[in-house]
Amino acid sequence: MEPAPAKAKPQGRLLVSSALDAKDELEERLERCVGTVQALTNGLSEREANDALTANVCKGQQQHEEVCLGLFTLVLTEPPQAQRCYRDLTLVNRDGMNVVLVKVNQILMEKFLKLQDVPRTQLVWLVRELVKSGMIGADGVVMTLLKQIAGGDISTKNLWLAESVLDILLEQKEWVLKSGMLIAMSVYTYLRLIVDHGAPNLLTLRQKEVDYCISMLREKFMECLIIGRDLVRLLQNVARIPEMELIWRDLLHNPQVLSPQFTGVLQLLTARTSRKFLACRLTPDMETKLLFMTSRVRFGQQKRYQDWFQRQYLSTAESQSLRCDLIRYICGVVHPSNEVLSSDILPRWAIIGWLLTTCTSNVAASNAKLALFYDWLFFNPEKDSIMNIEPAILVMHHSMKPHPAITATLLDFMCRIIPHFFPPLESQVRQGVFNSLTFIMEKRVLAHLAPLFDNPKLDRELRSMLRERFPEFCSPPSPPTEVKMEESVSMEMDNHVLEKEDGCYDTTEAAFSDDEEEVNNKGKKREFRFHPIKEAVVEEPADITPWLDQLDDTMKEKVQQLQKTSDTEAQCEVMQEIVDLILEDDFDTETMSSLASCLAELFKDHFRGDVLPEEITEESLDDSVCKPVCLVFRNLVTMQEDNSGFSVLLDMLAELYQKQPKIGYHLLYYLKASKAANGKMMLYESFAQATALGDLHTCLMMDMKACQEDDVRLLCYLTPSIYSEFPDETLRSGELLNMIVAVIDSTQLQELMCHVMMGTLVMFRKDSVLNILIQSLDWETFEQYSTWQLFLAHSIPLETIIPILQHLKYKEHPEALSCLLLQLRREKPSEEMVKMVLSRPCHPEDQFTTSILRHWASKYDETLGEHIKAQLIKNNNQPRKRQSLRSSSSKLAQLTLEQILEHMDNLRLSLSNTKNSCEWGRIGGRPETFSERHVLQKLSHSVIDVVCPLSCVPVFSQTPILQALQHVQASCDEAHKMRFSDLFSLAEEYEDSQAKPPKSRRKAPATSPRSRKGVAPPTNNEEDSASSSASEEEDSKPKAPKRKRKGSSAVGSDSD
Repeated sequence: MEPAPAKAKPQGRLLVSSALDAKDELEERLERCVGTVQALTNGLSEREANDALTANVCKGQQQHEEVCLGLFTLVLTEPPQAQRCYRDLTLVNRDGMNVVLVKVNQILMEKFLKLQDVPRTQLVWLVRELVKSGMIGADGVVMTLLKQIAGGDISTKNLWLAESVLDILLEQKEWVLKSGMLIAMSVYTYLRLIVDHGAPNLLTLRQKEVDYCISMLREKFMECLIIGRDLVRLLQNVARIPEMELIWRDLLHNPQVLSPQFTGVLQLLTARTSRKFLACRLTPDMETKLLFMTSRVRFGQQKRYQDWFQRQYLSTAESQSLRCDLIRYICGVVHPSNEVLSSDILPRWAIIGWLLTTCTSNVAASNAKLALFYDWLFFNPEKDSIMNIEPAILVMHHSMKPHPAITATLLDFMCRIIPHFFPPLESQVRQGVFNSLTFIMEKRVLAHLAPLFDNPKLDRELRSMLRERFPEFCSPPSPPTEVKMEESVSMEMDNHVLEKEDGCYDTTEAAFSDDEEEVNNKGKKREFRFHPIKEAVVEEPADITPWLDQLDDTMKEKVQQLQKTSDTEAQCEVMQEIVDLILEDDFDTETMSSLASCLAELFKDHFRGDVLPEEITEESLDDSVCKPVCLVFRNLVTMQEDNSGFSVLLDMLAELYQKQPKIGYHLLYYLKASKAANGKMMLYESFAQATALGDLHTCLMMDMKACQEDDVRLLCYLTPSIYSEFPDETLRSGELLNMIVAVIDSTQLQELMCHVMMGTLVMFRKDSVLNILIQSLDWETFEQYSTWQLFLAHSIPLETIIPILQHLKYKEHPEALSCLLLQLRREKPSEEMVKMVLSRPCHPEDQFTTSILRHWASKYDETLGEHIKAQLIKNNNQPRKRQSLRSSSSKLAQLTLEQILEHMDNLRLSLSNTKNSCEWGRIGGRPETFSERHVLQKLSHSVIDVVCPLSCVPVFSQTPILQALQHVQASCDEAHKMRFSDLFSLAEEYEDSQAKPPKSRRKAPATSPRSRKGVAPPTNNEEDSASSSASEEEDSKPKAPKRKRKGSSAVGSDSD
């Protein structure tokens, strides 16, 4: 690393920084801790320094942390003192080095690329010392360090890191053998790195990696077996190395040599690879950038980010191998949330298509295609996820039009991989691909495959091969009239509508209504909703033989006893004995996993059917939580969290959760329904953190999704508790709300509303309700109406959510508009309400603004007049260049002067065209209903060509509006004066009424603006005309004494 140039600010000794970089907070804190340690030890001998440090750490947690971090930083920055500082650190720490381990992990994940050369070297040295000391948690640090070794990178620093970590693993082999996960993770990492280290100058390093992998595979194959099918893919890539070839042959032809429990390569290939392994081959920086592109970058704006990523990681010849890691990561790990799926964020298939186009060698291209289709080959709908196979079909589908060559090469690869992947398993591979295509159609990822497989853009030979391999998918749907409709729908479907999380796809047959494939005028397809049809379950005897042999004799006997017993009470007794054994013995990960597999298989019938009793009583609830699996819950509830057995049982539950995901919502039910668990709902948070997910929000959403698919009644039963106990996880987004309203019926909706009204359920809060309602705009009609009903049951001011009006379009969001309209009519208009209502774009078919303004005008005319005046004056004073009606450049409508005038004119026309909206007095006489008519007679008699007097709603008689119109008219151009002439005529009349003396107003009809437009004078119905004229002008200005005007009106009419 080149020395840093001179800077105005001092250069830290830990991280590389430039003159423009702000001082890193972590580095500042560590430097302060170093200062504390130096202040305590300066001028003292080693023994005195140790005594001073020990005395200081005993003062409290803060002092302990400061001393430990100070010594840790000295280890990184002062190599000559490293040994002494590490010795002091081991002597003074009081938490098993936990503070140091956490900080090492933080630096590895967040700051490793910024470390200077010396701290980087010292950090690896420190990890080696931690491993030598056998510190608990050191295996996690080593796995984090493994993640920093980049694939497809043979730079000096990366090679040094790969060799340094390998040396630690080789030197401390006995320690490594104690951690099954570390064995699997290190084997996965170095099997992948061997491919990159084929150059002559790297053969020594490669040989060390080969020897390490062979040693682990031979000695601990069952630990490596947890990697899953990707272990076969990695071994296949290195099988030509002589030593690896022997392993490869044993794997294929003599599996018992590797482990007596290993039945053959098919056992590996049918096991899905965990996300942990797929993610470990991307550095934290790569992972962050990739997740940013799949969660923040909009589709169509991704080029600059892809170019940056390619320059950073994919620009060298060696980086060709990295594309496989990226594709496997995207397919197996990146499963976007519902919010991302319902947005215009860059879809996964687009990134994969881009990665395929960047392959510059045939070998890299073939490996990339294999990585894309790898989960297809042995796909099992019951075990595998639709999200893993979806990107491949979408890449082919979306590339057909712009890049038919990509689609053709992928289809060709899919056909040829079936017989050539492993000939002895050809039938299984064929079945796996067939299962994948069938599942894709069942889940409606594509409506039909015939437009893809039998497309004219494909060459004849490929189409022939597809028809031969997949005849079931090449025939067009019948009747033929539906082909066009389905094809157009599938071509127009946005990817973010199609991509779902694992839980968003049902694993049973789906039923669709006839109108679920309607497409709106912009081609946006409404999101599918799948309603599972429950099928009869054929009960099969539980087979736990593969896992029994891995248990000790005592536990094995109890599990067999549990298997033979059918009585529930007896099963509970045996289960309690098993729990006692778990708490007594020191269970390792492998034994825990085997026991969890046995229990999941034995209790599988407990997870079928409804959990919640038909009739909810105290007795029925007690009976429902007396299942054997609830014994684990009961023991957890009765334990204190600081009890050592508590964490053991949590680990047991976490293992069981991996085998049977339904355990999550069963725990939630137990915590709510059981008297023993009263007030212990937060125990679920500890469970969530103990699972492989490690995150409360993710775990809770997955469990509620599973509950939604299995038992809607139970979902509604749990809802009040979930919202009240976990408000931060449930109220910040609409994910859980969408799950609920997607499946409830009207009765359940009414029950939830009652809970809200009684105060036992809060589903919205002020700071997030607006975002949730905006999210709901893409939901189905009943879901939206249910959401609004639940919102209205809360006592949240309408002004909190009024900005949603800017997001509503009259054709696309009728549900929200109708609910909002009904709620607005109950409210007295505020300035913000009026502003938002007026900011809606004007459209002839959109009557929302006109209808609510008219309603407000009839009830709150004075208030409405003041608010409209304020908006007219405010927008009239803005520069004209900033006003743009219905601007297409902004997603949210901006209020403009022209917009307000247009809405006002629409209101005027609406009032004018409704003859029966006001009550008239006697024909030929003076009006008797509206006293304001007499007031307006002094203004003008000229407005005689409208159908109905504007005085039927007094808003146009309000002085504030007339003054505002007068103000606007004085400053606007001729085009606007012509366009809104009828509206401005009210201002002219108001101006005339202010300028002329009272007597001259009797002759107003002869000189009024309407007379100048060529309106003929009244003939046979002068009295009617005069009455009409006076009535219309009544709304213009209610000024001057009314009695005086009443007399004036009569005289004026007689004179005419």
